[in-house]
Amino acid sequence: MPSLNVSFSDEEMEGVRAAAAAEGKSLKQYLHDLGVREMHRRRFVAGATAWADRLRGEFDEAFPDEVPPSRRGDGTVAA
Repeated sequence: MPSLNVSFSDEEMEGVRAAAAAEGKSLKQYLHDLGVREMHRRRFVAGATAWADRLRGEFDEAFPDEVPPSRRGDGTVAA
């Protein structure tokens, strides 16, 4: 099975150890899970973005008075 050596500063290592302990995991398991969790997060965001893109036209037709913040010009969110 592939493995990886990762270097941390003393301060970083202290923080990583504390985070692993807070989750009740070994350092090895914590770092493994962190990488896998990030991979799953990226897949989720990509899927959610694709889903929103597919439905954007339908939403715009159903709610024609709603203007996305990116099209308002001032960056404010409608109340």
